Amino acid sequence: MLETLRTLDHWLLLAINGAHTPALDKVMTFASDRYVWIPFYGVLIIWLLYHYRSRAKASLPLVIAAVALADSITSKLFKPLVGRLRPCHTPDLAPLLHLPDGCGGQFGYMSSHAANSVALAVFLLLALPAGRFRGLKIWVFGWAALLSYSRVYLAAHYPSDVICGWLVGALLGWLAAWAFAKADPYWWPPASLPKST
Repeated sequence: MLETLRTLDHWLLLAINGAHTPALDKVMTFASDRYVWIPFYGVLIIWLLYHYRSRAKASLPLVIAAVALADSITSKLFKPLVGRLRPCHTPDLAPLLHLPDGCGGQFGYMSSHAANSVALAVFLLLALPAGRFRGLKIWVFGWAALLSYSRVYLAAHYPSDVICGWLVGALLGWLAAWAFAKADPYWWPPASLPKST
């Protein structure tokens, strides 16, 4: 069973990485660049402050904590603990890979990029009013999907690294949204989270 999953993981990686073009190389390298996130996060913080003012003071620390924890758990706990080499550092795979953005650090399990982006997306989905800001919610999930795909495309991660990163990020985003609903029950609590009394 484990060998079958490993074979599927490698096959998906090679299929995604092998479907490269010069234009996609630029898009995926751009999507994976951490410095691209900084302006986006800045705009998001300003947006939250503008729309929700004092209530943003409750949401911002929680979403920042969720993203920071997602990054720390995946990078500082799982990567050194599991010690799974990135595909581009794996001797039998490296010659087969297209690496437009280099290789990065030695270990890849789990994907921090995937965990961070999904933590943010899940928090916004649950914490923002149900039925409102659909464009923003779709955009952040689209961004998380593109970012996650780019990590496999660039051969920085196996698909399973990304999927496990999603699970960690989703759990932390949900916990942050749950804490927000408990801390501020009057911010249009979504139906999916229990309203505190």
